[in-house]
Amino acid sequence: MVVSPRATFSTTSEASVEYRLLRDALAKAVRLGKIAKTDACDAHPELVRAATNLGKPTGETCPVCEERGTVEVTYVFGAKLPAGGTCPTNKTELNRLLRREEPVQAYTVEVCTACRFHHLLKRYPGGGESTPAKRKGARS
Repeated sequence: MVVSPRATFSTTSEASVEYRLLRDALAKAVRLGKIAKTDACDAHPELVRAATNLGKPTGETCPVCEERGTVEVTYVFGAKLPAGGTCPTNKTELNRLLRREEPVQAYTVEVCTACRFHHLLKRYPGGGESTPAKRKGARS
């Protein structure tokens, strides 16, 4: 069975894509033994480090191991940012990155630091022409 990501569209041409349906299907496949736990729980050590030090609790228990709550980690990629992206440490820093002149793409990943389960939860654009100030200025 193929599960499509759920897309949420704003009133502009921006799109945020959520992958929660895929995450739930993956967790179910692991529970049913269709996918090995080791294939779903293989987070890169740097992602686990970021989750441990910068992750924000989701309030949900890991859907695979059910031992610990998951955390969200957001990475932002774009021009004039490090090749591996940057991981904002707080909401203010994230908002600053999303209002840059250059376009950026943000990715929020859910991570369980106990079993190393990880899954992309959503991706969304920022910066560039998508900033409210630029849209407002373009209409004047």
